[in-house]
Amino acid sequence: MPLINKSRTDDSTTPDNTLTRLRTAITVFFALDGFVFAGWVVRIPAIKEQTDASAGALGLALLGVSGGAVVTMILTGRLCRRYGNHRVTVVCAVLLCLSVALPPLTHSAPALGAVLLIFGMAFGGINVAFNSAAVDLVRVLRRPIMPSFHAAFSLGGMIGAGLGGLVAGALSPTRHLLGLTVIGLLVTALAGRTLLSIQPPAPPESAVRKEHKESVPQRLDSRTRGLVIVFGLIALCTAYGEGALADWSALHLEQDLHASPGIAAVGYSCFALAMTIGRLTGTRLLERLGQTRTLISGGTTAAAGMLLGALAPSLWAALLGFVVTGLGLANLFPVAVERAGALAGPDGVAVASTLGYGGMLLGPPAIGFMAEWFSLPAALTSVAALAATAAVIGFVTRRATSAS
Repeated sequence: MPLINKSRTDDSTTPDNTLTRLRTAITVFFALDGFVFAGWVVRIPAIKEQTDASAGALGLALLGVSGGAVVTMILTGRLCRRYGNHRVTVVCAVLLCLSVALPPLTHSAPALGAVLLIFGMAFGGINVAFNSAAVDLVRVLRRPIMPSFHAAFSLGGMIGAGLGGLVAGALSPTRHLLGLTVIGLLVTALAGRTLLSIQPPAPPESAVRKEHKESVPQRLDSRTRGLVIVFGLIALCTAYGEGALADWSALHLEQDLHASPGIAAVGYSCFALAMTIGRLTGTRLLERLGQTRTLISGGTTAAAGMLLGALAPSLWAALLGFVVTGLGLANLFPVAVERAGALAGPDGVAVASTLGYGGMLLGPPAIGFMAEWFSLPAALTSVAALAATAAVIGFVTRRATSAS
């Protein structure tokens, strides 16, 4: 394992121990992000009832998350360069934990949209910051461990959704989300102390020279930019499904299949569990199938699963559909971002990540508008359509990407 450049850290522990502590801290923040986000989404039906918002009004309010995140994502890169991605991660984690307690305090769709704008800014900021920290660590370790970080996000989402299902009938949204704030701040204090004590690692000079000699990413010329955007679109198509299920799966099960609030919350938990399992086994899957086959098979599987989840007439069939969808989508986003980075370095990662998270955040309001025009089950079939689109893109561009 490469050593940390001594000029970049004052830690007295051995380099291996330092990298392990750093990986653990970054993993905790990924999990915390998923935990807090899932805790919010499982209470959306209760918040919708509290604000007396229609499906369209709720979709417009959810657009506040998207707007805040997109603006912050554009600025967070600069903040990371100036203050360091570790500091920005901790600050955004604090803001995320504080802002999740705000939605239950609102009683109208416009007020909900305003507080979700703040929540979205924190969510977008922390995602850019800890992904940047993870990219630094992956570069030093020279191992494909990025899926493990995203698995932690999914695991946090599963736990957050499961906890939300357990307390949905016992605690009001106000008490539940305030509890998430307290838990989140405690976790941030513990993990943040470790993260702030370690400087971002840098590869040893020999490794840097080897990288520049053997595998320098291409310049972001017109052809490379086109390929990077292609992988960004794959990330967008797949993350759209993740965001849509996060915000609308519970409401679909409760409203269309007449599930209780607790059982409805389990729907997203099943999806998150499937995502976690898929990402934990992602390295072996990629080694066996390769990137192109993983994209094609994953997109096809997710499309079939979401058609079942959206159109099934029974609760258990819908839950099975959510599980299949999670397994299909699990590794598409990490593969797309990793491939974009291999093509164009940090610029490629930035483009693909922005498009991907944009899809995750723009999906929920799009579902809301389509549900208003048609129905929620019909709107959810758009997840299947975009997953199939990702598979088609992976198939059509297989020669160009392998040649690059």
